[in-house]
Amino acid sequence: MASGKERIKVLFASPEVMPFGGTGGLGEVAGSLPEAVNKLKGSQVECRVIMPLYGSVKDAFRRKMKFLGHTEIPVAWRSQYMGIFQLKKDGVVYYFVDNEYYFKRDRLYGFGDDCERFSYFSRAVLESALITGFVPDIIHANDWQTALATVFAKTIYAGKGLKTVFTVHNVEYQGRYGVNSLKDCIGLDPYDNHILRMGDDINLMKGAIECTDCFTTVSPTYARELTYPVSAFGLDGIIRDNEYKLTGILNGINVTDYDPSNDPSIEAAYSSEKLQGKKQCKRALQKDLGLSQSDAPMLTMITRLVAPKGIDIVMEMLDDLLYNHDMQFVMLGTGDQKYEDYFRELQYRHPDQVRSLIEFNTATAHRIYAAGDMLLMPSRSEACGLAQMIACRYGNVPIIRLTGGLADSIKEWNGSEGNGFTFYDYNGGELAYAVRRAMDLYSHKNKWRALVRHILNEDFSWARSAGEYHKLYTKLIKG
Repeated sequence: MASGKERIKVLFASPEVMPFGGTGGLGEVAGSLPEAVNKLKGSQVECRVIMPLYGSVKDAFRRKMKFLGHTEIPVAWRSQYMGIFQLKKDGVVYYFVDNEYYFKRDRLYGFGDDCERFSYFSRAVLESALITGFVPDIIHANDWQTALATVFAKTIYAGKGLKTVFTVHNVEYQGRYGVNSLKDCIGLDPYDNHILRMGDDINLMKGAIECTDCFTTVSPTYARELTYPVSAFGLDGIIRDNEYKLTGILNGINVTDYDPSNDPSIEAAYSSEKLQGKKQCKRALQKDLGLSQSDAPMLTMITRLVAPKGIDIVMEMLDDLLYNHDMQFVMLGTGDQKYEDYFRELQYRHPDQVRSLIEFNTATAHRIYAAGDMLLMPSRSEACGLAQMIACRYGNVPIIRLTGGLADSIKEWNGSEGNGFTFYDYNGGELAYAVRRAMDLYSHKNKWRALVRHILNEDFSWARSAGEYHKLYTKLIKG
């Protein structure tokens, strides 16, 4: 264990890490937070990252990896091969757990044997030191896929003296499986099986919350919301029982990747001091999408088309807005078929105003952030959210519902403070009123430019979040 002037060793375990492989916000966090912690001035922490070596990891990264060795590790009643590769990038050491049977597949999750796959990965996290030589003081696990690492640390590996941190990124996905998985996939001492039992099934996230030394989630408001039945998907009682060790820490974004002054994906560079390039970005996108190159406000959405993102209340109000206002609307995203069909039909009804891009492309997303005047994010629930922070970074004014991390990052603009437009009641009328307030300010060009300049200077970097995690790690080890 770290003492004196020794750096605290943290192994950050995640099922996805960008740019190596990811499906959403967790991958962004795992690809940014450890680097930010390591780069803090006077940091007393060395954070390394471990993830599965998925088949989708690009050859460009594989060629830079060093093979450290291999062994056999237990998975319930059997043993499985574990190889470890290492790659150093941007001040962080990354470890990749190699097992082609589990991870050489066409996607990251969604398989019938996911419980076994991530039970294996969680054991690999604890066993990796045998090959890497990196013996952590703290295991920082993330979401249900690595939840068992915290359970194993307090049961099978209890004598190692490991501390654990567990972060809930999305409580909706908890790792619920039948009780047969206890024997077939997990392999705890039967005396400890109660840790995972919940009702007639097992729940991996429940076990992690019970076992971990402290757990976090990705915004202070979301941390409070998780104690309510409406937000916790059945875990509210467990979370309330363990609330004394819960902390909400707002995520950040990678401000190097999202930088309008140096973004190769957008038409022209711009900043708060030189705004002209933003107009060029808008004109270029309008031209490419076949929209009129006008100064009408451009409302944008970049989102997964699923119910928690508030698509139903967008459907309540958007036609009326388009019929009654000189405006444009550009949407980028994929998801549920009924929502994809709605946006296709919306473009059909408003061919001169709407472009619905039923796809996801990172470069296109950057272009829309840069071109847009307002970003719509009316989520029913949102643990943290990244799009509203990225939008600020590009001067695309967020219009958000006050929930989770949206409430912690976006405040109503009052002419000198704030960074967007907000509403609370979950209905189309309240959302439409917030959009109209934004469009009214947009009609006053000097006032609108003042808001755009203000949000372009907002600091959503990882430095603040990294500082909070640094404090948490230090307190956990040194008190």
